[in-house]
Amino acid sequence: MSRVISGMSFISFPTSDERLYRETVKFYEMLGFAPVQEYDRSHPESTTAIKTVSTHSFDSIHETWLSALPSDPYEKPSAQQVNQGATIKVRHTRAGPSVEESEKRTEEVKRYFAGEDFRSVAPAFVFSTEDLGRLISELDKAKYPVEKCPSEYAPVEAYTVDPLGNAIGFTSRPNPFSTNDAGRVTTVEAETFSRSGEASSASSVFGGDGMAQTGDRKKKIAIMTSGGDAPGMNAAVRAVVRASIHRGCDAYAIYEGYEGLVKGGDYIKQMTWADVRGFLAIGGTSIGTARCKEFRERDGRLKAAHNLIKAGIDGLIVCGGDGSLTGADRFREEWPSLIKELVEKKLVTEEQIAGHEHLYICGLVGSIDNDMSLTDATIGAYSSLDRICQSVDYIDATAESHSRAFVIEVMGRHCGWLALMAGLASAADYIFIPEKPPKPDEWAKNMSDIVLRHRKRGMRKTIVIVAEGAIDSELNPITSNEVKDVLSGLGLDTRVTTLGHVQRGGTAVAVDRMIATLQGVDAVDAILNLTPESPSPMIGITENKIVRRPLMEAVRLTSSVADAIAAKQFEKAMSLRDTEFSEHLENYMALNSADADQPSNPAENSLKIAIINVGAPAGGMNAALRAAASYCFSRGHKPYAIHNGFTGLSRHESVRELDWLEVEKLALKGGCEIGTNRSTPDVDMGMVAYYFQKYAFDGLIIIGGFEAYHSLHQLQEARYAYPAFRIPMICLPATISNNVPGTEYSIGSDTCLNALVQYCDVIKQSASSTRRRVFVVEVQGGNSGYISAYAGVVTGAHAVYTPEEGISLRQLNSDIENLKRCFTHDEGRNRNGRLVLRNEKASQTFDTKVLVDILRNEADNRFEAREAIPGHVQQGGTPSPMDLTRAARLAIKCVQFLEDKQEVRNNDIPDEDSMYSVIGIRSSKLVFTPVRTLWDYETEVEARRPNRIHWDKMLTIADMLEDRKRVE
Repeated sequence: MSRVISGMSFISFPTSDERLYRETVKFYEMLGFAPVQEYDRSHPESTTAIKTVSTHSFDSIHETWLSALPSDPYEKPSAQQVNQGATIKVRHTRAGPSVEESEKRTEEVKRYFAGEDFRSVAPAFVFSTEDLGRLISELDKAKYPVEKCPSEYAPVEAYTVDPLGNAIGFTSRPNPFSTNDAGRVTTVEAETFSRSGEASSASSVFGGDGMAQTGDRKKKIAIMTSGGDAPGMNAAVRAVVRASIHRGCDAYAIYEGYEGLVKGGDYIKQMTWADVRGFLAIGGTSIGTARCKEFRERDGRLKAAHNLIKAGIDGLIVCGGDGSLTGADRFREEWPSLIKELVEKKLVTEEQIAGHEHLYICGLVGSIDNDMSLTDATIGAYSSLDRICQSVDYIDATAESHSRAFVIEVMGRHCGWLALMAGLASAADYIFIPEKPPKPDEWAKNMSDIVLRHRKRGMRKTIVIVAEGAIDSELNPITSNEVKDVLSGLGLDTRVTTLGHVQRGGTAVAVDRMIATLQGVDAVDAILNLTPESPSPMIGITENKIVRRPLMEAVRLTSSVADAIAAKQFEKAMSLRDTEFSEHLENYMALNSADADQPSNPAENSLKIAIINVGAPAGGMNAALRAAASYCFSRGHKPYAIHNGFTGLSRHESVRELDWLEVEKLALKGGCEIGTNRSTPDVDMGMVAYYFQKYAFDGLIIIGGFEAYHSLHQLQEARYAYPAFRIPMICLPATISNNVPGTEYSIGSDTCLNALVQYCDVIKQSASSTRRRVFVVEVQGGNSGYISAYAGVVTGAHAVYTPEEGISLRQLNSDIENLKRCFTHDEGRNRNGRLVLRNEKASQTFDTKVLVDILRNEADNRFEAREAIPGHVQQGGTPSPMDLTRAARLAIKCVQFLEDKQEVRNNDIPDEDSMYSVIGIRSSKLVFTPVRTLWDYETEVEARRPNRIHWDKMLTIADMLEDRKRVE
């Protein structure tokens, strides 16, 4: 029997029920544990008697010891063996939980797991294992719920629930107490810099059957970019290079895409740590990209294989579109026959191919079109969308001034994502996308009706967005000039603007830098864990979670969309897009018809819905207000705005019913048009209740930060004293600090990060120009270090200090010594300006000025230090496209939540916690969590933040990619 579980561990699980006792023993036996000792303590004189399970009497206390040992599982273990193996004691005792208690606990855990991944729940125990695949297989067969991490295709962790309701985990990751050295990566710390200023490679020991295998030869991982360029590709290159070096591998870059792979020689270059410095702030791809006809033929792929063998490359990471990734996977499939042919032609020797019998491929999707299936976003898509929305914002001003119509053509030959999201973000009057083509004889009339209706309602401008691949249902192209002719026929002064390659230009926005960085690091780990039998993975993202998907499955589904469109199977094409695409399209259509004389999709009952902002301003608040109000119009509800928060309500009765034209003009505006402040309802709870009763609100949407969350909790607590509060209420988190429990994303945080990235890019440029300068940037965020940690990754900060970790003298000293080494070995040759990010509340002692003074004092004339405080610039101006589109999505979900909870309200169940919830994105899911659950179990009230950090991996990656040493 192979050793399934390893590691020095012991845990005891009690139960008061015989059936649960037996089920639990069987559960752990199924996982590879074996009963080694069974005790029946029915009588005092027999407390040490060892019996078998079948002879148990359940008159009193009984227990079974199970262990995973390398010896015969039924042989009595020695004390040494017990200490080396994972040992479990299952006890049947009156003091343990009953069947009802265990079942209730199991259901609670399962419900909790349904809202987020298993890792968010602290497991009762986590075991190390050499055979994670077998464990997962056994759990699946027995129909136990299993969460596989980081993805179901390449898991290194698994979590489940045992019969007693205990959350338990299994991992093949390193365990300091484990006796198992195979299958884990151990990094040996090396010198940070050599005399040449290049980063030294850390040596590693790998275990397993694929890339991660034991041997003296260092593994070599190459990165290439192919197809059309996309902002963020450079961030991916930087991440792959530095993560490879950190993992103890040699990093290579293949210049000019597949053309460089075929040509070889100087096109395949080993990369050092310093070679990718500054890549985050550079648009496009610095290692070049080119399409290569020669690689499409076998002779070209044979040359490419020869070049990789000569360079000793073990793994290849390709960043490109579906065509580039298809070529990469085909290359891997042909690899055995290619090297066989190379040997037969005597181009390589048997010795040269030793260790290179298999090529390991991993795909990163770099495409501004966001046209890849099985991922929510591709590298570069949000940067391109940002350029489009900026352009629409500029055009908007001219269109409003001259009462003109503009037709804006955007990229998207086979995918309408850019046109759809730009239309949703900018409140365009009409959009044309290939996935939802209109009938040839209807599109002109439909567009004209909406445009004229909007004009009649008071709009002075018209914006129509056309994807370059727009077609009608008979596959006839719909061109920008055709759309212009229709609008001109309505008597509108119409212009056409084709954005073209402007959409590809510029540096990557924050979210693209983050996606590219996290995916680049995960791609290196995926390569190191691949086996010859593993399908090539594609690294994607679902909501906020980095995932691994089968590369060719993603490519197949992507191609199926174009095939379905060509076959006029448009419903199938829409179904093949991810669900978020369809949801955004439905949302756009609902908002676009909000001005109709009759509701386009009337609800069963008309509701009065109040919307209020509470807390500091955040980019996207206006977009959320507009989306919520417009969706109310489309459903026949009446939206009311409460101006200036709860203070405005209690003191001035600042309540006003909203109209369509008013909210339609808010789409691209930053700040908060209806006003906001930090006052919570307890400023005057009685008056707040009075006005709720006077206006007979049926639901409340609170948009804001921690104060909004606190307000929801106060209103729920006051519902017994004030019946007016017995209505569904929901908090939509909107704060740059992203410190609201129940969500990993808050509206406004992306806008803040974009503003901070632009600020830091300029500061870093200044620091680099003067060669030896360090800027300490003070970052907002209150007691939450999210913004600091995120910004640390996307700006390449040398060090990040957060309130959660504080600033210790030992860590500060280590960071200063590292700065000295950097500037000593730089010798003025490199762009070596440095940033240090400090959250405004990271330390009461080491404020920004003190930190700068310490750096100056300890610099020994090797560098100088300056402070930079962006302040309220971080609130941003025009909201980012991500904040605009997510604000619309979440606001509509909030209105739907209020509709759904009317039944609970009408059944007069005032203590129903679900009526008072926080909407949020957790891991890969959009969830609604009762505020009481969050307040009681997940909130540090005094610190005004969640008690669990969901972004800690960002700090780890930021440190890794800057080679910062952590000091405990």
